[in-house]
Order: sequence, then C-alpha cells, then structure tokens
Amino acid sequence: MFLKFQETELVTEIWDCLDHVTDPELDEPVTEMGFIENISVDQQKSRLEVEFRLPTYWCSPNFAFLMAFDIHNAISNLPWVKDVGVTLNDHCFADRVNEGVNGGREFRSVFAEFCDGEDLIAVRAKFLEKAFMRRQESVLLGLKTKGISAADIVNMTLQNFDAIGFSGAEETKQKPRYRALLMSRKLAENPGDLAFVTWDGDRLTEDGLQDYLARLRGVRINMEFNGALCRGLQSTRYKEVEIGEDGPTLIDFIQKRVPVQDTDRNLKLMI
Repeated sequence: MFLKFQETELVTEIWDCLDHVTDPELDEPVTEMGFIENISVDQQKSRLEVEFRLPTYWCSPNFAFLMAFDIHNAISNLPWVKDVGVTLNDHCFADRVNEGVNGGREFRSVFAEFCDGEDLIAVRAKFLEKAFMRRQESVLLGLKTKGISAADIVNMTLQNFDAIGFSGAEETKQKPRYRALLMSRKLAENPGDLAFVTWDGDRLTEDGLQDYLARLRGVRINMEFNGALCRGLQSTRYKEVEIGEDGPTLIDFIQKRVPVQDTDRNLKLMI
C-alpha cells in the first residue's frame, strides 16, 4: 500500500511537470488539452514512461515532434528520474517521432522533407511568437479594462507592470506567462524596461495601439478556433480509450474517463 501511495505522489508530481508543456500551435498545456494518455513509473529502475495521443491521426509532424521532445525534456529533468521513454500513440508519424525523440535525433534529420532544413529552434520560434501575441493581448485588454490609457500602457515599465493586479481570470493567468516570454526573449530584463514591445522588440505607440490590438485579436481568434476544433476532435477520439484490466489509473481519473457512478468504488480499489 505504501508503494502504491508513493507512486500516486510521483504521478501527481509528473502531472504538475507536464502542466508546463504546451501544444505549440494553441499555447495550451498538454494536460489541459487531454493529450496525456498514460504515465508509468518503475521506482526500482527510476524509469518513467509517458504516453500521449493527439486529436487526429494526421496532426502535423512538427507539432507532434515538438510536444514529444518537450515532454521528454521536462520529465528528464525530474531529479529522481534516470531513464525516460515517451510514446506518441496512434499517429501517422508515430514511429518516426518516437524513434527520433527517444534516440536523441535532431528534428531536421527526422523530418527533413517537412522543415526545409530548419532546426527545432527555428520551428519553435514561429509558435512562440504567436503565443507571445496571444498572452500579450490578454494583459493589454486587462489594462484597458482597468481604465489605463493608451499613453500609460505604451510607456509602462516592467516594474509598474509587475505591481498591477488583475481581477479577470484570463489576464491573471496570462500575466506571468507573458512576462516569462518577455524575459526569455530578453525583450525586457530590468525594472525600467518597457513592458510592452513587439516580438521584434519595436516600441508600441499610442496612435498605433488600436491597430496593433486588432492584429493580436486576429492571432487569438485563429488560435481559439484551432483550440475548439482540437478539443472537439479530442473529446470524440478519447472515447476510444479503455480502462486497463488492472482498473483505472490516476490519469484515468484526471482525464475523467471513469464513469461518475463508479468513481467511489474505483478509488477504493486503487487504495
């Protein structure tokens, strides 16, 4: 029973770790999208295996490889893990993705015909720009809702931005995520640096703010549409997932695969 309890704690830790891995096209955590299918822990060998599945059989190989790579990288950094395996299930390029990621091969060697010689950094940058714009729009709209003028927004420093509290759920969620990208790209590093610039580092202007927001809105609508489509396909496809012969796992409960009427009985079986 102790080992089972310990394994549950480890799975919870792994799940929290995977919360930071996002679908690159949607900028949403793979956990929230319901992509994680199974987590297996071998405590004696300190081995961890994660299985995931995407909404369709033909999802872009770029997305698939990036997510598999990021999952592998994230769980490999857990201090108690010595051996890692990541498996993409039921995908037209699953064999190539799994062999490439687990074998440490470069993206451009695995999918040379799809990436025009670009490496993983270049591919990732395209998606990060969209993520940056979506996160930035959320906090900009939050500032406008608070009655902050365009002039004050475009001249706002990172220090002043950090001091602002939001009440809305979306801007509250996106504020630290936007700040993280701002810092990682070195668009702002010091308290006196501007909090709002373009992805290329250009300063926003008071007169151009409304047009800039319209551009951000277009990016966000496209991402939201794709997200809604993915969730619809995912909710249908994951009905195929069956509970294993040993009963439901913690992930089955998290992913809501267990019928409500059976939840109490199955929880007792897990304990």
